[in-house]
Amino acid sequence: MAYRFESVPAIREALAGVDYLADEGIAGIVHLADRLGKPVLVEGPAGTGKTQLAKSVAEITGARLIRLQCYEGLDESKALYEWNYKKQLLRIQAERNKENTWADVETDIFGDDFLLTRPLLEAITADEPVVLLIDEVDRVEVETEALLLEILSDYQVSIPELGTITAKQIPLVFLTSNNTRELSEALKRRCLFLHIDYPDMEREKQIVLTKVPEITEALADEIARIVRSIRQLELKKAPSVSETLDWARTLLLLGVEHVDAEVAAGTANILLKYQSDIAKAVKEFSTEQQGFKPFAPGPR
Repeated sequence: MAYRFESVPAIREALAGVDYLADEGIAGIVHLADRLGKPVLVEGPAGTGKTQLAKSVAEITGARLIRLQCYEGLDESKALYEWNYKKQLLRIQAERNKENTWADVETDIFGDDFLLTRPLLEAITADEPVVLLIDEVDRVEVETEALLLEILSDYQVSIPELGTITAKQIPLVFLTSNNTRELSEALKRRCLFLHIDYPDMEREKQIVLTKVPEITEALADEIARIVRSIRQLELKKAPSVSETLDWARTLLLLGVEHVDAEVAAGTANILLKYQSDIAKAVKEFSTEQQGFKPFAPGPR
């Protein structure tokens, strides 16, 4: 069996080439998923790069990205497959005046020409390499998880009218979860586990420098320090990495070279999305205005 990656360092280098800064843990799990042919369950706070990991792996492997966006009420017809009932009805009407038996018609209308593939079935029937992203799997009901188990175990789908369809190639599969509910043991058992948390201060600084190349190192350092201090507050929702990047771009557009208390308070709504969180952050900025301690350089 041909593997996609040579080594963990090669994965880190390739991901860095598409501006995804992976640590040893992330690259190691991707390497194991390739070697073992197992899905990866990626958990962690929203906005920490879970979805982007799957997109970046697809990019570095040249694979087609197939995405199933999960939501409450997702069912088999939207995730796996459904029959084209209108087309089937037209065929039945066309065959009405012919001498074909119902068995002949039934065999015809339950063929590949009448099957509408959805992301899960599409991923295992694809001829080309595929990365399958099952995004926010924690949003579906527990019962819906059963749809995934056969695919994640054996990379096959059982369709009553057609039989078992086996994967032409084993896709790399990433399932993301924001931990809004506990996933079933059966689902977890089939996956490798990866937790992606907020990056440490130095790594977040490097992410800012990579994603916002016009920014100065000094400003990127200030941004990383301030965001770190804000995340230490008791908030309804801490700033995500994507919001850190939005803030960095905002400061650039405003021509900010140094972040003081006034600038931080005036742009807090870019980082925080609840008024109670913004009020806490602004109060913290005001409290520290004399020395502005959260923003001052210090030990990492």
